[in-house]
Amino acid sequence: MVPSPARGRARMLAGMILARLGAALLTLFLVAVVIFTISQLLPGDAAQEALGQSATPEQVAALRHEMGLDRPAYIRFQSWAMGLLSGDAGQSLVANMPVGDIIRQRLPNTLLLAGITTLVAVPLALLIGIVSAMRRNGRLDRALNLATLSLVALPEFLVATIAVLVFALKLQWLPSISMIVDTADWRDTARALAMPVASLAVVVMAQMIRMTRSAIVDQLDRPYVEMATLKGVSPPRIVLVHVLPNALGPILNAVALSLSYLFGGAIVVETIFNFPGLASLMVNAVTSRDMPLLQACAMIFCAAYLVMVLTADLVAILTNPRLRAA
Repeated sequence: MVPSPARGRARMLAGMILARLGAALLTLFLVAVVIFTISQLLPGDAAQEALGQSATPEQVAALRHEMGLDRPAYIRFQSWAMGLLSGDAGQSLVANMPVGDIIRQRLPNTLLLAGITTLVAVPLALLIGIVSAMRRNGRLDRALNLATLSLVALPEFLVATIAVLVFALKLQWLPSISMIVDTADWRDTARALAMPVASLAVVVMAQMIRMTRSAIVDQLDRPYVEMATLKGVSPPRIVLVHVLPNALGPILNAVALSLSYLFGGAIVVETIFNFPGLASLMVNAVTSRDMPLLQACAMIFCAAYLVMVLTADLVAILTNPRLRAA
């Protein structure tokens, strides 16, 4: 029996998705190799950091043997990788407790920061991008394009530093250190999160605004928009009812790619504001040469980034008109 064209397209779509998933898993494995290799190239180790510079070579060698740091690199990588697959990230060399327990204490804070930033940045970016597209080539559009282009060029550490200088030191409206404690009420939590969220949102929004405007403008030049205009449909209705659904694929792709930057920007922002999240934990692990903790944190950030990029890739495939017919 000859397969129908629709079934053939469905198989092709499934094959493309499986290929992307396989490529993502292969990338994650290569990332694990790179993370382990780079962490081993860092000068010093946990044994030397724990004993200090006054320790004798015999004391350092004994502690290295106790920590398992004297084993060959490939054996340590195999043990670490198998532990990750089984859900065991190993034992912290500094805190002397399971890495998973340490991460579980910090991960909710980072997820809270990323979640609130997403809730703030995505609606604002979509709104500004749509307004800019509807006023294209006007004064408002040119002003917004200049502002977003400037924000794209600004690194997150500069935005965070300016926020501290203005809102914490000059105006004294917000705390310069973002501490999250269990006994704090929602007002204190909101004040603690205000500047980290704003610093991340400003950087993330810029690219989303430009991509949203580009996708809307591309659809506004289509014949169906001209037909709707001739029928007397109002511009807001044309954009919201007709244009936005057709531009949703590129917009979602841009949102996913922009949000993937959150995990990289969070490292700088959490460090500047001393935010008790996963990123600052990873920085502390680098300082103390706590390799199991450093490797686990780096893998979480890389896996989250790959998930967002994979999501953007799958959205681009599923919203492709040639494949959507399947």
